[in-house]
Amino acid sequence: MNNDVIANVLRTSKTIAVVGLSSKPERASYQVAAYLQRHGYRIIPVNPRETQVLGEQAYATLRDVPLTIDIVDVFRESSAVPEIVADTIAIGTKVLWLQLDIHHGDAEAQAQAAGITVISDVCIKIAHAELLT
Repeated sequence: MNNDVIANVLRTSKTIAVVGLSSKPERASYQVAAYLQRHGYRIIPVNPRETQVLGEQAYATLRDVPLTIDIVDVFRESSAVPEIVADTIAIGTKVLWLQLDIHHGDAEAQAQAAGITVISDVCIKIAHAELLT
């Protein structure tokens, strides 16, 4: 994925569902989501073990979120990606962002075939800091 596409995604997106967002401040998911929130993005926590994170109501699954989501940002193990892709397709989100070291070739291909922009093995916080600040 080239930097122009990534920068455009970050510029045009407003709402980011963070799948696997933890309420523990020491976790990378929390730190990344807090950074994004500070930079004006609406963060939607998606984690069945949480009720609220960073002042936002948490949802058990992507399909439970009653809002339009611009980016699905994934902080889960690679084996969870196929289910997340199915949910991403079902809710009509146009961008799937897989954080560092998260890969699932078949699921990524399925998402791309459904017209979803897939950004994988890239930290959204690092990309934002490098490309937009």
